[in-house]
Amino acid sequence: MGCSANVAESEMMMGLLQEAGFEIVDELEYSDINVINICTVKGNDHALKEIKKIKEHYPKKKMVVAGCITREIIPLIREIADDAALINTHNFHRIVNAVEELLNGNVLQALTQERELKVGKPTIRTNRVVGIVPIANGCADFCAYCSVKLIKGNIFSYPEEYILKEVEKNIAHGCKEIWVTSQDNGAYWLDKGDKPKLAELLEKMTKIPGDFKIRVGMMNPRHVLNMMDDLIKVYQDEKMFKFIHIPVEAGNNEVLGKMNRKYNVYQFKQIVEQFRRYVPEITIASDMIVGFPSETEAQFHDSLNLIQEVKPDVLNIARYSPRPNTKGSMMDEQVPADKKRDRSKVLTDLFRSISLKNNQKWVGWEGGIIIDEKGKDSTWIGRNHAYKPIIVEGPFKLGDVIKVKITDASTFGLVADYKGNGSNDELIQVKTNLT
Repeated sequence: MGCSANVAESEMMMGLLQEAGFEIVDELEYSDINVINICTVKGNDHALKEIKKIKEHYPKKKMVVAGCITREIIPLIREIADDAALINTHNFHRIVNAVEELLNGNVLQALTQERELKVGKPTIRTNRVVGIVPIANGCADFCAYCSVKLIKGNIFSYPEEYILKEVEKNIAHGCKEIWVTSQDNGAYWLDKGDKPKLAELLEKMTKIPGDFKIRVGMMNPRHVLNMMDDLIKVYQDEKMFKFIHIPVEAGNNEVLGKMNRKYNVYQFKQIVEQFRRYVPEITIASDMIVGFPSETEAQFHDSLNLIQEVKPDVLNIARYSPRPNTKGSMMDEQVPADKKRDRSKVLTDLFRSISLKNNQKWVGWEGGIIIDEKGKDSTWIGRNHAYKPIIVEGPFKLGDVIKVKITDASTFGLVADYKGNGSNDELIQVKTNLT
């Protein structure tokens, strides 16, 4: 459950278990022990429902609950599964110990905060085309709405040489996409110095031989500002997906201040403008929270105006929900649920119209895509140089690079016709009619 960093930890836990001689099975009914890797960053409800569902369907099977386990959720888990082993995100490497103890009738609980390198471990990939490479754990910021700092702790950057070896290993195993992940990629190396070193790390990744592309996950805008020129330069490399995820969260400076986001609206717009100027056809992804405590109608309209002006290609919209022990949960003037719901709908409707228009600009584009996901029926989903999801029908397999022509666009995707087999060069040399 949750982010790509959590997926990476699941892949490593599977790898460690397999290395220890255990068999990973595809269906719950065939298992002796079930492991659920939870996410609680957006609340506890979803995780608790999944734990309860598995426990009700398989009451006699042993269970390990792993992942983002907060102090507040522990008694709630115990009400559902008092015999479950608990290992938090810092102790994922103890998965073999947890399983062996359960088989011997003992319940392991490993919930301390430890600094374990989350690279260089054995893995079983959930998608053989995608290599997820964590570069850090924890966060350099403590936003008022977010529990990541409480769960993951302070930023802990992994040594460059371990990361580069992990990339090389993934490429050698046939991965076509390298996903650079952490809670905030922009904060990489801030625990070691006063300046982020993400751009330097990415540049070294691009020098690794092989046919692959790099996708960079979320970056706090304030860190992007501190390395923007270097980051733009590396983004121009042919091995970089032209995709950047920079969550703005609000379109009003007063609200951003209360959120403890250390940038302003103008600076966010400056980042978008610079990347669009120097990295043509880049996909801009962002996040927006509606209904943060004390947010007025006028301030919400500032967010609407920002989205209308910037026109992001991807926008993740969340209604504010208080997280225990965060500053936001202690604030007065909590926005009523019905107002948050209404604001979310208005923003969603606005973004859907923007997204459709953005996607329609791609109709007529020709170029190469990497097939990285199975679609419905006989369709496949591929990604072009701008990491656009493109649906195509045909007898393909994961990892194929093919040439396509986009024929139609919807709010959240593109449809294309197959035009022939491609090569890695086809992902660079493209024809486009974008305006």
